[in-house]
This record gives sequence, structure tokens and C-alpha cells, in this order.
Amino acid sequence: MLRGMRKASSNWLGKIIMATVMGVLIISFGVWGIADIFRGFGQSTLAKVGHTEISAEQFRQIYTERLQQIGRQFGRPLTMDQARAFGLDRQVLQQTIAEAALDEEARRLGLGQSNDETMRMIFNDPNFKGVNGAFDPTRFQTVIRQFGFSEQRYIADQRRVSLRRQIAGTIGAGLEPPKVLLDALARFQNEQRSIEYVKLDAAQAGAIDAPSPETLAAYFDDHKTQFRAPEYRKLSFVAVTPEEIGKWSEVSDEDARKIFEQRRDRLGTPERRQVSQIVFPNAEEAMAARNRIASGLSFEDLAKERGLNPSDVDLGLIAKSAIVDPAIANAAFSLQSGEVSQPEQGRFGTALVKIGKIEPGVEPSYESSAANLKKEIASERARAKVAELRDKMEDERGGGASVIEAAQKLGLTAVTIDAVDRSGRLSSGQPALNIPRGLDVVSQAFNSDVGVDNDPIQFNGGYVWYDVLAITPSRERNLDEVKDQVEAKWRDDQITSRLRAKATDMVQKLEQGGKLADEAAQAGLNVETAGGFKRDASVPGLPAGAVAAAFRTAKDGVGQTPVAGANAWIVFRVTDVSVPPVDLASDEMKKLKESVQRGLTDEQLAEYITKLESEIGTSVNQAAFAQVTGANN
Repeated sequence: MLRGMRKASSNWLGKIIMATVMGVLIISFGVWGIADIFRGFGQSTLAKVGHTEISAEQFRQIYTERLQQIGRQFGRPLTMDQARAFGLDRQVLQQTIAEAALDEEARRLGLGQSNDETMRMIFNDPNFKGVNGAFDPTRFQTVIRQFGFSEQRYIADQRRVSLRRQIAGTIGAGLEPPKVLLDALARFQNEQRSIEYVKLDAAQAGAIDAPSPETLAAYFDDHKTQFRAPEYRKLSFVAVTPEEIGKWSEVSDEDARKIFEQRRDRLGTPERRQVSQIVFPNAEEAMAARNRIASGLSFEDLAKERGLNPSDVDLGLIAKSAIVDPAIANAAFSLQSGEVSQPEQGRFGTALVKIGKIEPGVEPSYESSAANLKKEIASERARAKVAELRDKMEDERGGGASVIEAAQKLGLTAVTIDAVDRSGRLSSGQPALNIPRGLDVVSQAFNSDVGVDNDPIQFNGGYVWYDVLAITPSRERNLDEVKDQVEAKWRDDQITSRLRAKATDMVQKLEQGGKLADEAAQAGLNVETAGGFKRDASVPGLPAGAVAAAFRTAKDGVGQTPVAGANAWIVFRVTDVSVPPVDLASDEMKKLKESVQRGLTDEQLAEYITKLESEIGTSVNQAAFAQVTGANN
């Protein structure tokens, strides 16, 4: 399946179709082969791109940060094995090389960007804006820390990204997707199907007698690998992060109130108003227009008379601080809803202002903000403590102390997990809940060994030290250990086998001219319908496998499909296939065109970078790459 997913996503059309499946797993620039550039050299350098060297430690940091980002989005750590299975190791390497190649090209072309322009881009980034719509320094620091950046490193990185975009924008300029392609994709995406179906469940399988000891033993022998005990590792770790060290209850109300007063304006929600304005060249014209409004002419009709579109008049639902002209702002926030102002002399002429909807502001209270403010203050205070404890932990570790011993000496709390498998599950099968979300300590432990002095993991603005205390090898279980599980699995297989046979028999009868209603009545089932759904639809009561199967079946054709994760089977008939007319001017088509255009740009940029890498010279240290990504463990 993974091989198929990678194949499907290897071209731009595949990326469009696979986007919802792969999500965060698709890396920018796509996938282009670099297998021919691998050759060995010094262990400290992982790759060379022109005059740029990418050290093994530098790539380790990039790769670890990427896996942690994806782990946070999944809600659980992504192991090294899983990352390699999805091809993430090669994708991150290819992206790193591509970025270095573009950086080399930017230097060769003499491209640059001023500090002011870089800061303007950061200030305008919506990810860093607070509730009042303005740049929030605290939010900025919090967000970049979550992704492992210091302020200086993030600014430098954004400058490089901007220069790469200049090159990419030039490469992709003027690309226009063919209309016939857009039409074909739109028809594919918008095709709709309707089906009638029945659902066979365990009740249709009938009574299943308990297996004899001989039958159960034989089944177990044929399926031993399914019941094999995984390798478990006992590990201990201690997290030294601002969140772990900072205790919000230790911050006084006095300190929190000081911060609250400093940020009162940002913590609250300002009053916002729907503001419209018409600007006149002089006060006389403005007054004449105001008199006409007083006589019954609407503000909107006045705008039409002057040849203004709604977008020329409407300033939107905005706060007073967002209106750049103070005179207009004061006028707008002194009116009632529906009122039109007297002529107001502003910076750009004399204006009439009308107020529509008014959203009252929300005055912040200290009580509602105290907890978050205290946590934030405690976290900031803890950052200095993190650096201090990091040095002390390293000193203790350097002196031969284990993680547990060092933690005890420094007054820290170490966590010990007696047995955890590669997926982060305990021997009970439940996930290990005492591992912080996003912390990739399990896969790191499985790439280490007992007695190894491991480097700390950078995590949430701090560090995590860990030891592997013991290893329990994977082993085959005997039947007595898993008898209940084996019998349950045998019973499920029996039900599945019977349902498959019944579904196949029903399909054969339908193909020979039978009616689904008659077959359903004979089996004591109800016929259900689902109509007008698309390929990516989530239809209530209908499993995704049945939706996919319906789109593989012609009109009036019949089919069957199992229900994933349940002892059930679906038998269906496709009753209708339709393709609504394509409106090239619709928002949906505009989005599709943008997606295709991005795909074409990615393909062209990939070809450009491949050529660039060849011209400037690119090489990769395969041994160092395997060591960083865990491929040689």
C-alpha cells in the first residue's frame, strides 16, 4: 500500500488527488530522483551542494524537527521506521538539498532582501496576529519556539525563503493549465452516483459453534505471527522544559496584574463596526450629497450615482484603531447603527460615513486572564532555569550518572516505563499516557541500547534525557497465553468467510436478473439508498469502501465490499451516474485551477532544481544519511 501511495504522489496530478490522504506527509517541491548522486566521504558532512555543506548534525536537527512537527499534528510521535516507510527520510533530504541549491542560485544571481522587508513579511503573517488583528510579539515567540526556532534563526530562515520564492515565482510565471485538463478533472471530481444497498452483519452469518481444541490449535499454528509478542523496552526519561519547570501557581497576583494592565488593550476584543464611506473632492459637494440623503436618497444609491462599487465604499467590519484616518474613525464611532455622518474633513478629502452592524467590544477581566498570564510568566521565568539545568544535567551525565540518578540529585522527576513497544503501547495494549504529546522518545529509545549515553532530545523549548534500562526481545507466545484472542480472531474469520459467501451468492443472483428488494426480503434485510454522492463524500451509514466500490462499478452494475473494522458486508447496485455541468467561473473551479497551477509550477520547479543540482554539483554521504535516519539500526 505504501509503495502505491508513493507512486501515486510522484507526479503533480497524483499530488492533487492524494492531497487529502497524505496531508502533512507531502513535502514541498515534490519527489525527484537523486539516487545517482550518492557516494561516500567524510562522516561529519552529510551532503554537499555546490559550495554549501550540510553537516550530519544540521540534517539531524532538520529531520528531527520535521518528525516532531508531524507527530504534533498526528497527536502521537512518528517513529523512525514509520518515517522511512512513508519515504519521509528521502523527502526531507531532497527538500533540504533543493533549498540549498536555490540558496546557491540566489547568491549567484545576487538576489537580496532588506531587513525592513523581511520584518514587514513577518509582521503581516496572519499566524502571528493576536485577537485584535495586530502583530502579537508574544504569539510570535510562542509559535516559532514550538517549531524549534530562535528569533534570529527564524528571521534568517524567512529571508532565505523569500529569495527562494523569487526564483520559484519567476520559474512558474505564465503557466496556464489547459482548459481540457481542467474540464476533465472537474468532471472526475464532480461525478455523482446513487446506489441501493443491503448490509449483511454477524446475524446473517448464523450461529458459530465453539472450535474444538484441535481446530483452535491448528488455526493458531497458521497465524502465530499475528499473536507474537513485540519487542519491549524499559526506559526512563526526564523532561526539562519551560512547561515542566514553570508552575503557574508560583506566580503572584501582583506580578500577573502588572502584565494584565500592560496588555489590557490586546487581551480584550475592541468594538467593531461595519463602516462605509464616500469621499468627495470638496466640502460643498459633500454637503449637497448629505442634504439629498436627508431628503430620502439612500447612501447606496448615492454611491451608484457616483459610479462606485460596493468594494469601493465598504471598509468592512473593523475596529476604530484599524481606520487610518483619525477624523473618519472618530466620526464612525460616534454614530448609531444606520446613521450617516455630516461631512467630515479627512486626510483624503471630505467624506460621508455610514454605520451598519455594530459588534460591542469585550472588556477583559483579570479573573478570566489570570491563569494563562501566570502560566506564561512562569514559562518565561523557567527558560533561564532550563539553561541552568541543562548544564547541570550534562555535568551529571558526563560524570557517569544515569538519568534517574541525575534527576534525583537535581530535584527533577524522572519517568520510568517498564515495557513499551515501538508504537508507544504498553504490554496491556494501551498507549503510554505519561509520554508528553509530540515527544519522540520511544523511537529514539529503539534506536539506542542499554548502557548508551544518549544525546538529549530538543523538545518544546527544552531538553529530554533518556536511558534504555532493559530490552525484552520479541518472542512467539504459546496458545495458552493468547487463547481468548485466538478464539475471537478465529470466530471473526468464520463470520467474514460466511458473509463473503452469502454476498457473492447474492451478487451472482442479481447479475442473473434478480432484484435487490427480493433478495433482501428473503434474507430479512432492509434495502437502503444513498444518492448523489461524490468520490470523496462521507455518506452517513455507508462505509468509505462502499463509496469507492460504487465508483468502480458501471451504472446498473452490482458489487460487494467488506466493511472495514466490522464483521459486515455491503451488497449494492448502482442506480444512477451523473455529471453536473461544469461552471468554469465558479469558486470551485477557481480553486481547482489554482491547485493544478501549483502542481505545474512544482513540476517545472523540480526540473529546474534537478538541472541546478547537476550544474553546481551535489553529493550525499549515504552512511551518514543512514545513521541519522536510523536505517542502519
